[in-house]
Amino acid sequence: MRIGTERLVIRPWTQHPDDLERLVDLYSRPSLVRYIGWMREPVGQLVEEWDRRMAADPRQVVGAIEIRATGVVAGTVMYNLLPGEHHMEVGWHLHPDSERNGYATEAGAAVIERGFRIGVPEVFALIKPDNPRSQAVARRLGMRHLGRTTRYHQTELELFHLTAPHLRNSVADRRQRVRS
Repeated sequence: MRIGTERLVIRPWTQHPDDLERLVDLYSRPSLVRYIGWMREPVGQLVEEWDRRMAADPRQVVGAIEIRATGVVAGTVMYNLLPGEHHMEVGWHLHPDSERNGYATEAGAAVIERGFRIGVPEVFALIKPDNPRSQAVARRLGMRHLGRTTRYHQTELELFHLTAPHLRNSVADRRQRVRS
């Protein structure tokens, strides 16, 4: 799995020491940990779990966001199943040295577009209420805020939703026919 954008390459995380070092650095940052919690597994096991998840369900992506121009890994983008659901969730975790460059939006858009292209009808994002920057990314991706939920991850989260463009158009067409 490799997804390319103008500035980024989304690729699997690897067992290469550079990737593992960056993962440890990323997921031990207090600025990220406050939103997602501490990493519970050794990074090598985490990479193996992500590989298994993607092999089991090709819709899923847990990828390193690599900056084309420099080869630096900016963070992680995820497109995976919501816990206990058949719906997909998009998420992003950026290293502080890569924030505020639009990488989260660009990577999120790429995995969402890939999902829609392979037939996923909709995607959700779950974001902590005190994380306005990630909520802004969800809005830039065109996601609609649905309110708060406690349904996932045993905590209160803001729920965002986006429907595939071809389905949005068919819903709008149906509404127009009803009005006519």
